[in-house]
Amino acid sequence: MCGITGIFDTRGKRDLDRAVLQRMNESQHHRGPDESSLFLEPGLGFGHKRLSIIDVATGQQPLWNEDGSVGVIFNGEIYNYRELMAELVALGHRFRTRSDTECIVHAWEAWGESCVARFRGMFAFAIYDRNQQALFLARDRLGVKPLYYALLPDGVLLFGSELKSLLAHGGLGGSIDPAAVEEYFALGYVAEPRTIFTGAAKLSPAHTLCVRRGQRLPEQRRYWDVRFHANGGITEQEALEELLPKLRESVRLRMISEVPLGAFLSGGVDSSVVVATMAGLADAPVNTCSIAFSDPAFDESAYATMVAQRYGTRHFVDRVDSDDFDLVDLLASLYDEPYADSSAIPTYRVCQLARKHVTVALSGDGGDESFGGYRRYRMHLMEDRMRSALPESVRKPVFGLLGGLYPKLDWAPRVLRAKTTFEGMARSPVEAYFNSVSILRAPMRARLFTPSLKRELAGYDALAVFKRHAARAETDDPLALIQYLDLNTYLVGDINTKVDRASMAHSLEVREPLMDHPLVEWLATLPASLKIRDGEGKYLLKKAAEPLLPREVLYRPKMGFSVPLARWFRGPLRDRVRQSLLGTTLESTGWFDRKFLLQLVDQHQGGQRDHSAPLWTLLMFEAFLRRVTGVGIARGGEPAELATVR
Repeated sequence: MCGITGIFDTRGKRDLDRAVLQRMNESQHHRGPDESSLFLEPGLGFGHKRLSIIDVATGQQPLWNEDGSVGVIFNGEIYNYRELMAELVALGHRFRTRSDTECIVHAWEAWGESCVARFRGMFAFAIYDRNQQALFLARDRLGVKPLYYALLPDGVLLFGSELKSLLAHGGLGGSIDPAAVEEYFALGYVAEPRTIFTGAAKLSPAHTLCVRRGQRLPEQRRYWDVRFHANGGITEQEALEELLPKLRESVRLRMISEVPLGAFLSGGVDSSVVVATMAGLADAPVNTCSIAFSDPAFDESAYATMVAQRYGTRHFVDRVDSDDFDLVDLLASLYDEPYADSSAIPTYRVCQLARKHVTVALSGDGGDESFGGYRRYRMHLMEDRMRSALPESVRKPVFGLLGGLYPKLDWAPRVLRAKTTFEGMARSPVEAYFNSVSILRAPMRARLFTPSLKRELAGYDALAVFKRHAARAETDDPLALIQYLDLNTYLVGDINTKVDRASMAHSLEVREPLMDHPLVEWLATLPASLKIRDGEGKYLLKKAAEPLLPREVLYRPKMGFSVPLARWFRGPLRDRVRQSLLGTTLESTGWFDRKFLLQLVDQHQGGQRDHSAPLWTLLMFEAFLRRVTGVGIARGGEPAELATVR
């Protein structure tokens, strides 16, 4: 696991400034503290920060082929590198190391751009081919590892594992993209391929980009997609018999390491299944790490301990005060963009704990998306059954009216909170699902944004992100559609982003066996009845895990990795919220209606409404403006100063 960064002159072979490349590389020191290297020649600069995991002795980067014509810098793991190495040796390639990195170089020589289709793992890499005068960028299928790039006006292409490495160059500029602001306040993150800055982009998951000198920057090219084509002939028993071997294979591949290895253990189904599987494969007790919260309403540590005791793991637990809110400014610097998932706080803490004991940790991330675990999936299916029972000519006007009239009863029992359901019934499935996952829904964004920002948006709505992905989904199944949407949006923009930055902040590698792409492809062929049945999510996974885990772990209400925002904003963070939202930083943008901000704060702190999610989203945006772009933001969106990330 590493941090990569680089500079490529698309117009020629101009000399590059070593000090600039050094600054870009050092901005990502946390991603790879074991080794640091720079490579410079006219028109090309590579920077690499290494966290040594495999082939510790000889896996230094950039790594070149025999004649020095092809070189690579790489962040991630290729889990099938041994099989690829044998295949490439049979084709006549010679290896100097035992590293998965060298497989990438020879795979490029053997198969060109299609080499990415051979790789099983998590990766972001850059290949330079001197013979073709080309730079090739690639990112793994599910977006576990990040990769950013920017083409400057002078024809220089920058790239890096984190946006901060591009900012450290100094030439990117700091114009904030209004469409990214719209996406952030709708989703809590800026969706691929956009970034918060107009001049930079994310390489999307399962995409490559090949830049040749003298040519214009091409479009990103997709090399893989998951297809939800249900195999209606498979029986439950057949699926059960196939699932556990697939899980074991995925976990086994991710246990390859030359450094201490363990797992996160939250006490939830996904991480517990991963730990149980690891225990069956390991010769020694598995290292497991958990976070316990002082507030019982958020604490799952008893369930984690139950699993740890069953499998005799070396279990480490850190107790976190439920008022652990001192990370706000640090998180803004870690993520480089506004990012609004408050579970980033406990995720940061569990990574901090894990790094005291291991260098590699396996997680259960990705299970909800592929196995059908989110509660919102069940709600969406219920709505969809009602939606399909009524003609659109009746459904839209009736439920649109009800949704508009029905009050938002945050305080009431769940059965009485029907506003979202009514709104969803009046919409298409894609529109309804987007509305259900939005942090600030369209009416609230309309009140929050000033006429100035609305003019800059020119009608752009973050719903376009979901519509773009839905157009490629190739499925009419209501569950498959929203799983596809989550795999392309929430999993990438929220979950993977959160885990990558939190783990890399502590130089910890996290591996996700439930995101193994052959497993994801197979799960996509299963009918919805094997994922959600009788109101129970993850039906197949839980049935398969019954011999492995206590029923108390498998069949209990899902808690999530959350923090008590509502209480914080009425108590210990009361003044901080008021100062941040009503202070000069947000006001200086000219984008947010101050009266509406005041209303949100007063209603929440007065106990009339629960605005904790919108308030946290605004708090993190304000922290981003201060910590990443500098304090002064001129009206119209142009930062007065673009500071190097502190």
